Amino acid sequence: MKKGTLKQILLITDGCSNRGESPAATAAIASQQGITVNVIGILNDDQTEDPEGLREVEDIALSGGGVSQLVYKQALSQTVQTVTKQAMTQTLQGFVNQELKQILGPNQSMEDLEPEKRGEIMEVVEDMGETCDLEVLVLVDTSASMHDKLPTVKEALVDLSISLNARIGRNRFCIFSFPGKRESIQKVFDWSPKLDAVSTVFPKLTSGGITPTGPAIREAMYQFGKKSLLRSLRNEDKSSMEESGY
Repeated sequence: MKKGTLKQILLITDGCSNRGESPAATAAIASQQGITVNVIGILNDDQTEDPEGLREVEDIALSGGGVSQLVYKQALSQTVQTVTKQAMTQTLQGFVNQELKQILGPNQSMEDLEPEKRGEIMEVVEDMGETCDLEVLVLVDTSASMHDKLPTVKEALVDLSISLNARIGRNRFCIFSFPGKRESIQKVFDWSPKLDAVSTVFPKLTSGGITPTGPAIREAMYQFGKKSLLRSLRNEDKSSMEESGY
């Protein structure tokens, strides 16, 4: 089975979007493009779960084919790792189910198989989870209420990088914040295999303003295509230089 690249947007926020298009609708578009949208909602220490915020976090992840979790900031680091890995497994199981439907017919799925066969397939899924390439675009809400949570977000992302770099497959991360100064989102950290250098960029993050989650997801989705385009242009340039004898 072909091991492709899993693409994830990991949205970290603490409130409801209040500007622009529906985040759930935009997440659905991303999912159609093969990009899973996962959402972590950070609760304040004295906050009971806000039904409206909870609903939006769940709706975005459901529409984006991803995983959602509400968490108090002390547990953020473990949650970021868990959500990312759960989403990988969920996406890979989806791929496997599609392959099985082609082999066994449209009415069969993994759940219909006998336990022994199902166990073998789950081993394949676990192996793919270790060996496939992973690209995670972290989208951090930096609206005013997130100010005191940003140091915890930074620590959680460094831990995520360390945890995932134990995998055999290639990892690439980047970080964008929203709202941006002029655009919906702002690049904080360019595509890299490790997030340990994130400590240098987080002090520069300023919090404030509105929460345009829908437009932010849409702009984040485009970043995957831009990266592929840049890579193909570089390869074309390299080929041209080789053909010219440089």
